[in-house]
Amino acid sequence: MNAASSKFGVGIIGVSANRGWAAAAHIPALRALPNYDIRAVSASSPESARAAGDAFGVSAAFSDHEQLIAQQDVDVVAVTVKVPHHRELVSAALAAGKTVYCEWPLGRDLDDAKAMAVLAAEQRVHTVVGLQGRQAPAIEFLGDLLRDGYVGEVLSTTMVGLSIPGDAVVQANAYMLDNTNGANMLTIAVGHSLDTLNYVLGEFADLSAVSGLRRPLITIDETGEKVEKTAADQIAVIGTLTSGAIASVHIREAVAGGT
Repeated sequence: MNAASSKFGVGIIGVSANRGWAAAAHIPALRALPNYDIRAVSASSPESARAAGDAFGVSAAFSDHEQLIAQQDVDVVAVTVKVPHHRELVSAALAAGKTVYCEWPLGRDLDDAKAMAVLAAEQRVHTVVGLQGRQAPAIEFLGDLLRDGYVGEVLSTTMVGLSIPGDAVVQANAYMLDNTNGANMLTIAVGHSLDTLNYVLGEFADLSAVSGLRRPLITIDETGEKVEKTAADQIAVIGTLTSGAIASVHIREAVAGGT
């Protein structure tokens, strides 16, 4: 926190004037909190940075993330770009000694995540990964009911979920079809879902899992082009939680309203 201010200064990397998580979620949430002030934004080009700055009333708008990170009045850096760029941007902010909030998934793979975790520990800074399901009022209420004994002993739990899009994506999300980019159903939908389940009911003591790719060709909405998909679209997990409860999870991509 800047000594001259009672608020934490936030810089957001990856702001678009009209789409994305920063515009839809981060900025409204930060503006609703009394102890945070959005002091800088950055985007992929000077034009988009100016548009974002104008849209959200932030005068410090940059096309270079290093300029944002260098701002003395920025205490917290939020990284809200596509997953393949997380490691570079998070590492730069950590190296500068900033507190970092990074969207989930943290990195493309375990090596990315471990490297960032090591750097954060070396820098002794606070970090947060955006597994926000834990803070959902309904989830907090469920946790309270369990802790108060209202539900009794949980013998088993079943989670079934759908992760759209299914057989088509917009061009901006086509990168998610490539498993190596680390932004797919397993890392996003399954990752968020399992974190919430484990937060409420406890971690897995043991488990087994299978994955499948049932739709290997996906249509790009804008062009009609068929693109090969390498990321799994079916994930099933079964195991035992530390409490002894049996957990079964099946999450799959699907056409809205269909299978």
